[in-house]
Amino acid sequence: MTDHHDHLETRNPAEREADLFHRLPDILRKALDAPAYAERFKGFDPASITSREALAALPILRKSELSTLQKAALPFGGFIADAPGSFGRLFTSPGPIFEAEPASTDPWRSARGLFAAGFRRGDIVLNTFGYHLTPGGFIMDSGARALGCAVIPAGPGNTEQQLELIEAYRPRAFCGTPDFLKILLDAAAAAGRDASSIKRALVSGAAFPKSLQEEFQSRGIDAYQAYATADLGFIAYETSAREGLVVNEDIIVEIVRPGTGDPVAEGEVGEIVVTTLDPHHPFIRLALGDLTAAMPGLSPCGRTNMRIKGWMGRADQATKVKGMFVRPEQVAEIGRRHPELGRLRLSVEREDETDKMTLLAECAAVSGDLAAAVTATLQSVTKLKGTVALVEPGTLPNDGKVIADERSYG
Repeated sequence: MTDHHDHLETRNPAEREADLFHRLPDILRKALDAPAYAERFKGFDPASITSREALAALPILRKSELSTLQKAALPFGGFIADAPGSFGRLFTSPGPIFEAEPASTDPWRSARGLFAAGFRRGDIVLNTFGYHLTPGGFIMDSGARALGCAVIPAGPGNTEQQLELIEAYRPRAFCGTPDFLKILLDAAAAAGRDASSIKRALVSGAAFPKSLQEEFQSRGIDAYQAYATADLGFIAYETSAREGLVVNEDIIVEIVRPGTGDPVAEGEVGEIVVTTLDPHHPFIRLALGDLTAAMPGLSPCGRTNMRIKGWMGRADQATKVKGMFVRPEQVAEIGRRHPELGRLRLSVEREDETDKMTLLAECAAVSGDLAAAVTATLQSVTKLKGTVALVEPGTLPNDGKVIADERSYG
């Protein structure tokens, strides 16, 4: 399965990059019509934001902040200029976070990921993502219908009724969590029901280990995963190459050091930051709080966009030490004050019934004076006493962890 949704997926990477950053200034001008973006980007000229380096100078918008910001200026926190009534659908996700669906075909950019998973025109799709208040069901539904599929809007649960639907409509494709697909297949086997029509699946919303992928294959189902959020829709999706996830078209993905907006080197684990090129509902440098790493080279499937390793944990590692929160942003500030340091990792342990924190810092030229200076900075920034251990470059693991809570309370 090596065919592609359209020519955009196989264009020269430099051509794609030039196109994205040619379009970005107009998107930024549209974003500035919204009061919250106008305030955040004060002093920036949209015409100058034509490269990744220029984009990285804009402030980060953290998804974890959206609920508070929206409550202060309902419904969208001042980040959308267009009236709520101009959208196709309006949703709420846990937080609560309020989301708007543009009134367009495939507004969540999911068709590409579904196509890569083998969904084709004329397929019947059993969609078990929820349709109630949250956008999950509609994200898959709109993409499948854009491909020319017929969709059964099943939603989650009601296993017995879903088995009846499967036997009646004989869907070829499934959308939902991998866990629920297994529940359906196990229930069908236990009840002697026929679910053999399902041959393709696009799963998301939960871990999809290789063992479960292989179990589905043994049952005649090729299942692929996607990385998507309720705010942005499809960000990246798995292809027949089974080598990471290919980033979607019409978005810009950055991977930054947790607690900062600073891009990391290719292969280094960091936080996912996304900019969308949707003039109706632009997101500019939305930091999702999830960790991943960029993969080198191009996918053997022929798609030429950036690849990521998939979800690798959470970047929001705020930890309470002696009753006070220590945040990744504070660890990053220590690094800014001491540019001679490399990768940093704050380890929090429990010793003699007391919290103890140690800042591990990679450094090419270790000295007692530097350790003392960093120790003073650690206390100044966090308002807590801790120790500093300077270690050789390459000593700390490349796992995106800035704060490691190693405490055990027995």
